[in-house]
Amino acid sequence: MKFFVAILLTALLGHAAPLFFPWWSFAITSFVVAVVVHQKAGLAFVSGFFGVFLLFIIHTFIIDYTNDHLLSKKVAEILKIGSSAFSVMLLSAFVGGLISSLAALSGSLARGKAK
Repeated sequence: MKFFVAILLTALLGHAAPLFFPWWSFAITSFVVAVVVHQKAGLAFVSGFFGVFLLFIIHTFIIDYTNDHLLSKKVAEILKIGSSAFSVMLLSAFVGGLISSLAALSGSLARGKAK
């Protein structure tokens, strides 16, 4: 149950924080969620990854759909990953998930050291 709560909190706070703070504030929220919702380090890593991965996939799909995939197709061509808009969405979600998972892992380990 803590795992799903951590995923949900990571996604919700990761969406809300960049509205008021810099874009990278989702990593800080992942750290805070991992400190507050105590889990083993591996589960904190996975929940941090999936929370932001799902958030970024949904967010980029909504933005990409509204502009008819114009920008993502051009970015895909620049990055030499074909002309697939979905590959750019996956790449950005993976990078965001990786940043979030490392922040959540740090938060989980920091809580363990504080005891």
